[in-house]
Amino acid sequence: MTNSRIDRRVFLRGVGGIAAGVAATSLTACGTGTSRSGGSGGKSSKALVVRNSGGTYGDANQKAIYDPFTKETGIQVKVVNIEYAQMLAQIKQGRPQFDVIDDSMADFVLFKKEGATEELDYDRLKNFKNAGIAKNLVTSHAVGKNYWASVMAYRTDAFGGKKPSSWADFWDTKAFPGNRALQALDADLPELEFALLADGVPLDKLYPLDVDRAFKALGEIKGHVRKFWDTGALPGVLLGRKEVVASSVWHGRLDALIKGGAPLAYQWNGARRQSNGLGIPKGAANLSGAYQLIDFALRPEVQAAYAEIYPMAPSVPAAYKKLSTATAANLGSSPEHLKSGFDLDVEWWIKNQDAVSKRWQEWTHA
Repeated sequence: MTNSRIDRRVFLRGVGGIAAGVAATSLTACGTGTSRSGGSGGKSSKALVVRNSGGTYGDANQKAIYDPFTKETGIQVKVVNIEYAQMLAQIKQGRPQFDVIDDSMADFVLFKKEGATEELDYDRLKNFKNAGIAKNLVTSHAVGKNYWASVMAYRTDAFGGKKPSSWADFWDTKAFPGNRALQALDADLPELEFALLADGVPLDKLYPLDVDRAFKALGEIKGHVRKFWDTGALPGVLLGRKEVVASSVWHGRLDALIKGGAPLAYQWNGARRQSNGLGIPKGAANLSGAYQLIDFALRPEVQAAYAEIYPMAPSVPAAYKKLSTATAANLGSSPEHLKSGFDLDVEWWIKNQDAVSKRWQEWTHA
């Protein structure tokens, strides 16, 4: 795999202003977990070490999941913020310094290929039984925890009262004139799916992606793309300065601007969803505690508490019954948004990412 491996760590480390009210407790909870003893059965009061990507994402986990879990079970949760390569190295050495992995579902596919994660015993996850988690988020070595999404954003004052309602509208620079911005390869996967949707491919016929058709469609709008953005904050900056009138964006990154009165809005049709999940590394020292934490994180009320703090959507549908109307309407797994968006095909991208990335580099520099 290349260094642009499927991931959204930049996004997960900070959504502008969304979790501003969350105390930055995860840093004080960080630890290596080196002074722990094992345990594989029954209730465990030993320290549990969780890996996540830190930032405001980590803060939200601390407040919505780890602190309540500790209060209920007495199990202290420590946090480490390390990346895929370091995790894999520790597991390969037989001494992982973490018991639970919170990471993208794409990374869990790679972990499985390396034989680095435990096969989950779903019988030990009581809350999973009636959770109703989507089948594509229930895998042998990880279970989906929440969704994030890439969507369209636009200036509400740019088109004389008209609102773009699809990626076809994004591509239609006559009906919706002005500069655009799209995501760069350095930020995440190229947005081929948006190009195909704009060219008329139905949501349920996207995969396997027609790469030639996607690049042909991208070529039609390339002259109107002012910037290929490489950080999550940049779309908001470009839109705020009126350098562009529409941009792809990681959902959540504009919330603080919108709440502050900026004339910006999201458009959810054709949203590209990705997911984070939970799994257990091979050789975890506190296997019992790991299962307890994963089970706790799948409770509807816990998922709802998390979504109220941070704009990643629950994987458990029942969580929506416990969410405020305003929060529910702004999440990628709401019933409405599930129908109008799609899940990124992780297996296809892992197989084709290197070839697509090479072609993207050539196309952007042509």
